[in-house]
Amino acid sequence: MAKRPTPTEFIVERDKDKCIACQVCVRMCSNDVHIYDADTNTVTSDNSRCVGCHFCETLCPTDAITIKKNESCFKPNANWSASVISDITKQAETGGVILTGMGCDKPYTIYWDHILLNASQVTNPSIDPLREPMELRRYIGRKPDKIELNYNKGKVELKTKLEKQLKLEVPIMFSAMSYGSISLNTCISLAKASHELGIFYNTGEGGLHKSLYKYGKNTIIQIASGRFGVHPEYLKTGAAIEIKIGQGAKPGIGGHLPGEKVSKEVSEARMIPEGTDAISPAPHHDIYSIEDLRQLIYALKEATDYEKPVGVKIAAVHNVVPIASGIARAGADYIAIDGMRGGTGAAPKVIRDNVGIPIEFAIAAVDARLREEGIRTNVSLIAAGGFRSSGDVIKAIALGADAVYIATSALIALGCSQCQKCYTGKCNWGIATQDPYLTKRLNPEIGVQRLKNLIKAWSLEIKDMLGGMGINSIDSLCGNRTHLRGIGLSDRELKILGIKSAGEPQ
Repeated sequence: MAKRPTPTEFIVERDKDKCIACQVCVRMCSNDVHIYDADTNTVTSDNSRCVGCHFCETLCPTDAITIKKNESCFKPNANWSASVISDITKQAETGGVILTGMGCDKPYTIYWDHILLNASQVTNPSIDPLREPMELRRYIGRKPDKIELNYNKGKVELKTKLEKQLKLEVPIMFSAMSYGSISLNTCISLAKASHELGIFYNTGEGGLHKSLYKYGKNTIIQIASGRFGVHPEYLKTGAAIEIKIGQGAKPGIGGHLPGEKVSKEVSEARMIPEGTDAISPAPHHDIYSIEDLRQLIYALKEATDYEKPVGVKIAAVHNVVPIASGIARAGADYIAIDGMRGGTGAAPKVIRDNVGIPIEFAIAAVDARLREEGIRTNVSLIAAGGFRSSGDVIKAIALGADAVYIATSALIALGCSQCQKCYTGKCNWGIATQDPYLTKRLNPEIGVQRLKNLIKAWSLEIKDMLGGMGINSIDSLCGNRTHLRGIGLSDRELKILGIKSAGEPQ
């Protein structure tokens, strides 16, 4: 039979009048898209290899290159789209699972864009954050239902013993991205920025590189089903421990780091042979019930002398509410819930695009249930999965989150162009790669400054929004849904979110 070629996804347009054949694009493209012909002193491009990272376009000194989406792949069909036909063609040729990176890119409703914030007017005046103090600090961990004080000779002393807390200067942390899936320079950028900002970053399931131990006070270490890189020193180094049950991009399945990305240093951090695939099982083989989870939580607390909060990360799925309730009762200090738009280094496309629920619904429903059961103070809630702006962050807190995790937006700040080919290890921006030639393209010092700038900008915007609502502390907003209104949402959606419609009074 005739073989139908898979259409190219991108087209490289080269202006021959501008191109000086300097070969910058030839040397810098990790996908070998550009080819230099010495006989004619010209550069041509192989469109079939282009992933749309725009790195060559950025570096071209004469602006001769433009990367465009190939719009003329197939005859338009609402059901049989170009993406669907391309996937079927690839699978017919290979018999394999289609992998992808980053989060779900299907046009599902983004509920953050259908939620509006309140603003103060006359009876409750707004607050000017430029002239009055605004409190963004948050504490992550188990809280007592009430506190008792001792009054001794005019001094007030806290009688109630508090559980260990993570102190955040801003209610934003860098989410789990493992060393191996991202480069060491990316890890350093996240770790150092966290240290200087007074927040935390998460190691993911890849262990900890020896150069990162000095940032332990700002590190959340993760324990996943593969137990990669887990040892006593690792447990003692982090400020908190997170048991990863699931993640938003691939609920119900394990992780996979291709052997091509397992360099010598990655193998040492993960405690696996160099060049071998790191495949973590779908379940933890010692967790088959809430009772098993409770046993692991307290085993980790015992191993670290009850000096660190222990959290649990789960994916946002249909029964996330009872799962979260069980985790809270199992003794977790916090629960991280990762929505369906959460990113990943590698996931089966069919899982990423068809499993899980939006974080907006998950965090609202879990917060409401924990309050109904009278155990909301037993555990902190961290929302994750596709946070794009300070507006998303403040709405998540009003829905019930104590803080949020960001990952994709942090990588975009470092240069990521969302080409979704993280699993290949050929990231031209030096982020999702272990190739020494490519990793040098990300300067950690510049990366740290860009991440700090991002969090600083979001912090200023959060203060502005809080001031506009007449609130001077982020604590007062947590779970306060009276400050939210929905627009363009059904009654059912509004009910799940626990908010009223725009135009509806208090």
